[in-house]
This record gives sequence, structure tokens and C-alpha cells, in this order.
Amino acid sequence: MHIAVVIPCYKVTQHVLGVIAAIGPEVERIYAVDDGCPDGSGQFIEARNTDPRVRVLYNPQNMGVGGAIVTAYHAAIADGMDIVVKIDGDGQMDPKLLPQFVRPLLREEADYTKGNRFFRPESVRGMPPMRLFGNAVLSFMTKLSCGHWSIMDPTNGYTAVRTCVLRELPLDKLEKRYFFETDMLFRLGTVRALVKDVPMDSVYADEESNLRISKVAPEFLRKQCSRLVRRYLYNYWVRDFNMGSIYSVAGALLLLWGVGFGVYSWAMSAAHNAVASSGTVMFAALPIIIGIQFLIAFLHIDIESSPREALSRTLANADAPLN
Repeated sequence: MHIAVVIPCYKVTQHVLGVIAAIGPEVERIYAVDDGCPDGSGQFIEARNTDPRVRVLYNPQNMGVGGAIVTAYHAAIADGMDIVVKIDGDGQMDPKLLPQFVRPLLREEADYTKGNRFFRPESVRGMPPMRLFGNAVLSFMTKLSCGHWSIMDPTNGYTAVRTCVLRELPLDKLEKRYFFETDMLFRLGTVRALVKDVPMDSVYADEESNLRISKVAPEFLRKQCSRLVRRYLYNYWVRDFNMGSIYSVAGALLLLWGVGFGVYSWAMSAAHNAVASSGTVMFAALPIIIGIQFLIAFLHIDIESSPREALSRTLANADAPLN
């Protein structure tokens, strides 16, 4: 297997050479992508790097982390690489963990591996409660919108992927900036690729994050909802029609009817200063209860339909001779 590493380079001149030096001999090619860096990361690496595996790629303008990674993905596919690992250039990701990310891909146990900083209790010790809560909410939203129910920490950027799976994805349509990791999970879900978490700890030094939560949160919410609707329509009405389709529609209609009728009955009772009859209460409560049960059944079907086999194994079998 030919293994490559991609390092997006944007204001990382203080750490990137150390990251390159820590990458082990199992890696054949290292793509350092200067993403329109104002510090001239590409020229900095070319002038000081002594590792012959390094190839510097340049984006003429800043395209965001997603744009930098896609540039390297195209180069890796063209160079005949089999696996591409993405490591940040700011020193937060330990290159020594690379074998743990690659091993499931080599064994065809996964198509895409990603880091999970919340897997072990020791990893979250000292982490602010609001950050833990925010990650839990974001992870659940990503499970809904992408269909990967066994993952956490969806925005983790330490990833590895098989290039045969990358060929199945519309790389140039992927989000270019901070939503890239989630959009990648969504696209992997559409081709039913198997995603697996790898436990890891992050290393925080003196780097500064360019992410502003107040700025990107509305965009994240809007795009998560968009992916959820697209995944639902595609999986349950275009590519397939099953009991999940029926449960989802019936559950939503019953729930809306029960809530709507209950609010109307409450308003009429308040307006006439009268107590609603037990029949009226049951006529509102029963659709709500049944509707929630139907939606839970739909959720169960969706979880059970998650991919169980690596897409790369299927693709390899498809290319094998019939005799």
C-alpha cells in the first residue's frame, strides 16, 4: 500500500517542520499545501525541508482547509497513492498515531478513519463542560444528517481515507472551509462508506484557532439541516422505499395533528372558561404518543441500516475477474 500524508499549511511555520520530521518511514509521500498562506508556508518549507518525500502544492488563493485537502487528494490519486492521511501542520495532531488510523483501512475494516478526542475519560479531563455539551449536540446532529451513528467528534480533522473511495466522491463539490469534515461524512454516507473512530488526544501548544463559534454556528446549523433533508429524501424516497419511509411520514403527521389539535382545544377551553373533556384530551394525546413511537421506530431502522461492510472491499471485488 502506498501511503501519503497531506498537511494543510496556513500560518503554521512555527510547527510544520517538526510535524514533517515526526512522520514515520511507512509514509511514501507528504503533500504540504500552501493554501494562499500570507506567511509563505510553501516557500518556507521548500527552503528549510530536507525530507525528499515532501512535495509542496500551492493554492493561488486561500480556499480553506477543505480546499487545501481536496488539492492534495487530487494529487494523491494522480500519483497512485492508496491511502491519504490528513494531519494539521500546527502540531496538535501526533504523527505517531498514524498507524492506528491506517491499520483499519489496510484490513478493509473501514473506508475512512477519523480521530475521536472524547473516547477515553482521561482525554476529556479538564475540558470545559460547555465544550463537552457542544460536541455532544454537534455529534448527534451529524449522526442525523450523515447517518454515521457510531461516531463522535465529527469536526476532528485527523483522518485517513482510501483513494478508491475518494474516486467515488464529487471532490470538487465538497465544502471548502470549516464545514468540510462534516460534508465529507455526508458524502461518504451517500456512497455507504464505512467510517470508524480512532481514539486520540490532542496536543495544545501556543497555536491560535481561526475558528469563531459565533460566526460559524448559524452556518453549521443551516448546512446540517440541509444535509439531513437531502439524506432523508435520497435514502427513503429516491434510492429506496421501506417501512422507515412509512414510519417517518405517519409519525410526523400524527405528531403534528396531535400537537395542533391539542393547542386548538386548549385555546378554545381557555376562551370559553371550560374544562376539556377526557375524550378531547385523549384525541390529542393518542396521536402524539403513537407519532413519537413511529418516529422512534424510524430512527431504529435508520440506525440499523448503517453500513456494516467497507466499501473498499466491495470495490475490490467488483474489479476482480469473474473466473
